[in-house]
Amino acid sequence: MLFEQTYEKLSAMKLFGLAASLKDRLERRDHQDLSKAEFVGLLVDDEWLYRDNRKLAARLKVAKFKQRAAAIESIDYATPRGLHKDQVLELAQNRWIKAHESMLIIGPSGSGKSFIAQAFGQHACRCGFSVQYLRMPALLSLFVQARAQGTYDRLLKRFAKIALLILDDFALASLSEPQKQDLLEAIEERYGSGATIITSQLPVTDWHEYLGGARLADAILDRLVHASHRIEIASKDSMRKPRPPLPHDGQSDI
Repeated sequence: MLFEQTYEKLSAMKLFGLAASLKDRLERRDHQDLSKAEFVGLLVDDEWLYRDNRKLAARLKVAKFKQRAAAIESIDYATPRGLHKDQVLELAQNRWIKAHESMLIIGPSGSGKSFIAQAFGQHACRCGFSVQYLRMPALLSLFVQARAQGTYDRLLKRFAKIALLILDDFALASLSEPQKQDLLEAIEERYGSGATIITSQLPVTDWHEYLGGARLADAILDRLVHASHRIEIASKDSMRKPRPPLPHDGQSDI
């Protein structure tokens, strides 16, 4: 009876992680010799882990990654494409995110740009940063909707609060002048307060011309390219194509 009352009180106080582990730990034989302080410490750790996992799940849900299996540990270095593991591991320290800098991932279609971008995004989520993944067409569509609904300023403020914004497939299609202005507003709102990852097939040297070559292009590139980290991928074969199995893969030499 006492246990049930305690469990109900813990649940009422929303200490769900502690409540769930209490019965299990009380019945474990390997816990019989623990001191009261040690036992309470384990219960607190369980509640802490429960809350931490809930926060992570919420961040991943908000991020809306398309490739949920993308992870820093799963990046392929064996396929020749000029990818440097030491650079990836250095960037995985997240110092560039804390400094509100940019990462530009450039490479041909199918070279794995989106996977790498989302791997960094997943890693940032697990390290406690808020992340939002968007393809460029989706970003531009959000601005159209925001204007129609009168929530343009609210959208910009939401972008400003995101620690890491991932813009996938930059420069796939031409931009109208209003779309360029929207892009500038989004980048300007985040400048100095958030980090950005951009993936593109177009070399950075061609971005100025792509954006029209005027002062608006200068303003966008000054905020994106300045203090940026670049990952340039050179891949002849698409990473989306099924690769042949390695010699003796799954087979015995006997």
